[in-house]
Amino acid sequence: MPSNLNLDYYYGAEADQYSFYRIPKTLLTDRRYKGVSIEAKVLYGLLLDRMGLSVKNGWMDSEKRVYIYFTQEDAMNLMSCGKDKATKLFRELDTDGIGLIERKKQGQGRPTKIYVKNFILPPEPGQPQPPEQTPPPAPQTAENQQSRPLESAALLTAEKPQSAPLETRGLDGGFSAPNKTEKKNTDLNDTDPSILPPTPAPPVGRPKDRMRMDEMDRYRELIKENIDFDLLRQEHPYDEETLEGYVELMVEVCCSRRDFIRIAGEEMAAGVVKSRFLKLNHEHIAYVLDSLSQNTTLVKNIKAYTLAALYNAPTTIGQYYASLVSHDLAQDAAGI
Repeated sequence: MPSNLNLDYYYGAEADQYSFYRIPKTLLTDRRYKGVSIEAKVLYGLLLDRMGLSVKNGWMDSEKRVYIYFTQEDAMNLMSCGKDKATKLFRELDTDGIGLIERKKQGQGRPTKIYVKNFILPPEPGQPQPPEQTPPPAPQTAENQQSRPLESAALLTAEKPQSAPLETRGLDGGFSAPNKTEKKNTDLNDTDPSILPPTPAPPVGRPKDRMRMDEMDRYRELIKENIDFDLLRQEHPYDEETLEGYVELMVEVCCSRRDFIRIAGEEMAAGVVKSRFLKLNHEHIAYVLDSLSQNTTLVKNIKAYTLAALYNAPTTIGQYYASLVSHDLAQDAAGI
């Protein structure tokens, strides 16, 4: 049995980061997780998925540590295994095993609380760190100099959300500007090429514009499938035109031939932006739609503003809904 790694907990909205059953790549690549069985890693993925429900229900202890309810029967049904197997897998993940979860019995017939620990480990001592690299500066052109003053100053300079109350803060503070990222550690490197629509070589005599239209159609179909476009359209019938605009904006970026895409005043590698857009799902788009609809700040460059909102959605969605929960709890406490 592997020794306990003393992992940290998930706090607050950190838990609501996963929409699909996923096995974190670290569990398969880090040598410190090599002793964990594949079945236990799959069970951990199922437990991670249950975290989203915990955030929505406000299942956090006094220290804001997120916990879940996941019984042995749940594991037996989802893993198609018997009771003995499920018990063994839970023990392998528990504090007596690798320490990826921590179970606390409540007694009196109440279900056991399970704290799903954060699987991210610090670098091992002695491991070389990749040298810091920065993308080349954007070329200064007349077009850039003319368009830049039109963009919101807060959007271009904000690196952290502002601390104003929820009712008064603008969307600029709600969507954090992306951090400078090392080129070797971007989403692009982890992107499965199979999720990208193939771009065949153009047949002899076929117009290039026709090929580009076909490419855009493939991306449009893929993006709509990723975000459950038909379901979004049913949930937001009055925003169908806006949803179409989001899709076309993402298609335009995915089909761009530029090496860099400007996001919130930063020149981001085009491959990184495309990868992020292709990972957006139904919840991300609904979040952006709701957030932008509540914004009361004048936005002069709506295209740049929306691009930043879509790009930053995966990293700000948890913080946004945590703020809403805190706001509602404060109103309930005040008797409003």
